[in-house]
Amino acid sequence: MEATRRQRRKPMSQINVVPMIDVMLVLLIVFMVTTPLITQGIKVDLPKVDSKAVPDNDKPSLVVSINKDGKYFISLGKETDDSAPAVPLEQIGEKVSKILSQNPGVPVYVEGDAANNYGVVMNLLKTLQDAGATTAQLITQPPGAASSRGK
Repeated sequence: MEATRRQRRKPMSQINVVPMIDVMLVLLIVFMVTTPLITQGIKVDLPKVDSKAVPDNDKPSLVVSINKDGKYFISLGKETDDSAPAVPLEQIGEKVSKILSQNPGVPVYVEGDAANNYGVVMNLLKTLQDAGATTAQLITQPPGAASSRGK
């Protein structure tokens, strides 16, 4: 009996990876479910035009978007998502004027859906010009590029 008491068990030298695999599978499922929800931006099918790219800078930019239904959206410094409230054209000038008075050097971009009427975009450009955004630039999609933001 004394011989069996003196025998000690060897420490186990293997790592049990099953709990780690379970955690990784749960994380994979969570990421797969949440990734489509992260996509932001107003769904706008930009016209495809061969033009020079806008230089990327650290300053926030003001983007006024018009979707295919003719609804207007304003975003400053971040992308707007589809749940953002639409802004009537009558309020665009007032909001842009306030933003430009607080941030005089902010670049202004217009993002219009290709299905929109030319007059809709021109009315927006006139409203922006009256609000003080004299250098508003139009955003386009390069030819052959995938469809626009917000997909």
